[in-house]
Amino acid sequence: MRLIRLLPIFALAGAAVGLMAQSAFSQASSSYGTSHARAASRLKYARSSGTPKPFGSFGDWTAVIRTEAGRPECYTFTRPLASAPTLPSRGDVFFTITESAKLRDSVALTAGFAYPAGAEAAVTVGNDKFDFYTSGRSAFARDGAALITSFAKGSDATVVSPTRGGGSVTDHFSLTGFSAAMKAVLAKCPGK
Repeated sequence: MRLIRLLPIFALAGAAVGLMAQSAFSQASSSYGTSHARAASRLKYARSSGTPKPFGSFGDWTAVIRTEAGRPECYTFTRPLASAPTLPSRGDVFFTITESAKLRDSVALTAGFAYPAGAEAAVTVGNDKFDFYTSGRSAFARDGAALITSFAKGSDATVVSPTRGGGSVTDHFSLTGFSAAMKAVLAKCPGK
């Protein structure tokens, strides 16, 4: 029953992956070197891929699969448990981890608002802190593999994102079910 209620969210999350990639491509290619540019260029095609299909709900995380150019692309995502302050007209917020044969350990945050130019978001899991670069309405982990390892050990993650006008918003995410979701994602979308 929970999956049925989440079906509109799957479509939104799939669209979010495509939008994140599209907005990140130009900034990544000019500001963050070729490895981030390649990741962003691979993600940009997700927008035109097959319909996302849920294949599991794991605590506060959901696992989804779609087909891109005949190959599976899997991702797991969650929404924040709490956010403060409340921003008027803020869109949907997601943490998404994408895995496919070509793209590994891609971690992105859809913020629900446009970041200021050149901003960085900060993600904290326990004592571990990770910087995310931003582009448009999205933020991307500089070291997705390290963040995924920290997520697997942690119980919650906190994201502090700068907003236009000099303020910030803090989102709190549960990591309950993350390890099981990643295990399922990696089983459906193993590396090369």
